[in-house]
Amino acid sequence: MARALDDPIDRLIASLLIADGRSTLKSLAEATGLSVSAVQARVRRLETDGVIRGYTARVDPEAVGLPLAAIIAINPLDPAHEYDIPDRLNGLLEIESCHSVAGEASFILFVRVASPTTLEALIREIRRRANVSTQTTVVLQTFFERQAARSELSDK
Repeated sequence: MARALDDPIDRLIASLLIADGRSTLKSLAEATGLSVSAVQARVRRLETDGVIRGYTARVDPEAVGLPLAAIIAINPLDPAHEYDIPDRLNGLLEIESCHSVAGEASFILFVRVASPTTLEALIREIRRRANVSTQTTVVLQTFFERQAARSELSDK
C-alpha cells in the first residue's frame, strides 16, 4: 500500500498528473512554484513509494472492440476458499477491476468484452476458475468515469 499524501505539494503534483499524465516537469514546476529538478525528485519519490503506479493512455473501449461493459457480483460456492478468488481470476484480461465488498456479494468485478456471447463465455470461465455463483448487470451507458477524487487531492 502506498504512503498517505500529507504534503500539499505532493497532493498537487498527484492531482495534476491524474488530470494529465503527460504533464511536463516544466508545467508541474510552474504549477507548484518549485524548480524542475525539485519536481522531478518529488515525482520520482512518488513513483518509488507506489503513490504513482504508472502512466497509461485512456482509450475509448468501443474503438478497441470492447463496447460491452458489465458488473459481475460473485459469491464463493465454498466459503472456505473465498480469499483466493482474486488470484484465481487475475489472469482474465477482460476483468478490469476486482473489489472485495460488504453486502450480499463477496466481490464485484468490472469487465469489458466484445459481445454478449463473449460475456457469456467469460461468466462461464469465472464460475469455473473461481467456483463461484454470479449475478451480472450489463452497463447500458456510462456518463462519466473518474480515476480519483482530484478535487480532494488538491484541496487538502
